[in-house]
Amino acid sequence: MNQNQPPGSHPDSGGNLRADQLGVWSIVFFVVAAAAPLVGMTGALPPAIVLGNGVAAPGAYLIVGLTLLLFSVGYAAMSHRVTNAGAFFAYIGRGLGQDFGLASAFVSILAYLTIQLSLYGFFGGLMASQAGIVPWWAWSAMAWLVVTLLSLARVDFGAKLLGVLMLAELLCLLVTSVAILSNGGPEGWSLSVALNPSAVLAGGLSGSAGIAFAFAFASFIGFEATAIYGEESKDPKKTVPRATYLAVCVITVLFALTSFAVVTGLGASKVVEQVVALSTVDKVPLANPSAVLFHLATQYVGAWMAALMGVLVLSSLFAGLLAFQNSASRYFFALSRGGVLPAALNQVNAQGAPRNAVWVTSLLGAMVIAGFALAGLDPVLNLFFWFSGLAVVAIVLIEILVCASVLAFFHRNPGAENAFVTKLAPTLAAIGLALGEYLLMSRFGLLSGAVAEGVDPTTTQWGLSPLGWVLALLPFAVFVAGYAFARGQKADAALVRDFLA
Repeated sequence: MNQNQPPGSHPDSGGNLRADQLGVWSIVFFVVAAAAPLVGMTGALPPAIVLGNGVAAPGAYLIVGLTLLLFSVGYAAMSHRVTNAGAFFAYIGRGLGQDFGLASAFVSILAYLTIQLSLYGFFGGLMASQAGIVPWWAWSAMAWLVVTLLSLARVDFGAKLLGVLMLAELLCLLVTSVAILSNGGPEGWSLSVALNPSAVLAGGLSGSAGIAFAFAFASFIGFEATAIYGEESKDPKKTVPRATYLAVCVITVLFALTSFAVVTGLGASKVVEQVVALSTVDKVPLANPSAVLFHLATQYVGAWMAALMGVLVLSSLFAGLLAFQNSASRYFFALSRGGVLPAALNQVNAQGAPRNAVWVTSLLGAMVIAGFALAGLDPVLNLFFWFSGLAVVAIVLIEILVCASVLAFFHRNPGAENAFVTKLAPTLAAIGLALGEYLLMSRFGLLSGAVAEGVDPTTTQWGLSPLGWVLALLPFAVFVAGYAFARGQKADAALVRDFLA
């Protein structure tokens, strides 16, 4: 392993990723693209309204965003001390020790691989239903090929492409939201109701409020990837913290604003009934959740906006695919550079991309797509819902560990940071995230569709099928297995310490 090799190394060499390629906004493009805001607002918001807390759904999104903003305080502070393409596990390793760091690394890989795979299913299924011509797996395979080629190119090229796609998404959501709010909808603004604590918590965390929070947490996945690009950024000590705060703020404001616009556009007193009516297909409510936002775009802006959104949902999924491909491959690269995975994955091509790590990530994706296709499983009901639910549970687990790591690290290594940064913010974030993890787990059947026979997941917590329990508990099992593996690596302790540095 050549730890001292300079950036921009020989095409077939190992060492470091190419530095000085990404500015603040380039990283923001990657992480906001990973959050796929248009997909979240068309797919997750309608069920959050109908099954969750109705008119107060915007409040749930705002509270989750504020929780993740508190998480970002300690996360950004750690980025001043640690710059590593593995981000999460490097932070956890520095705070809680190398065994926890390595264990969390495998959970992070699981999370980023499964969320990418879920998006392949959603993309292929949506293309097959809209365009037809070829089966879903063929559309997924075409996306797979383009994503693989782009992830082998210079990372700043991918950032520029994602920037264009992301800006188009944001503009559509902003224009539609402003148009609705300017009009006032049938009943005017209902801000005091949407943000009223009693309305936000209506039904309790074990009931409807918990469902809304679960969907809100699921919508934010991807924002935490800012630090993964630290090695490739310009002045990472400044770029990563700024990108983290910007990404969280952009996503939070966008989700809260759009969800409030949807409530306003449909009318606060009848928003649940309206969402049910608009999303029902063949007497099945929420069968077509995207119809809600498309209907509002048509009513308040024009049919052209709804048509454009239909196209941008696909580009949003593609942007997410590329963003998570980059995240997963950089985790493989960082683990290889640390001596944990085979040295062959520690290869950087002429464009500064982790060549072999990209191919491993793509190969795993191709195998799963092929497996689901051969088994005749549904790309959306199975591949998307199963794997996206699993990925969200895994990410939140790691975020909780990061909060604990921040507390431990700054307790041992005090610096100029104040108590809010090193103690209060990570503690509050850990409490909020732990609650979020409980809600995600208890409502996993609703999120993943893996429900026990005869159980209504909208009214019953924990009613999972055997597959549901496997998916929900897999991140924890991988963490335990990773910890056991790490304990067996004591002979290579010095090497592992280097990789966590």
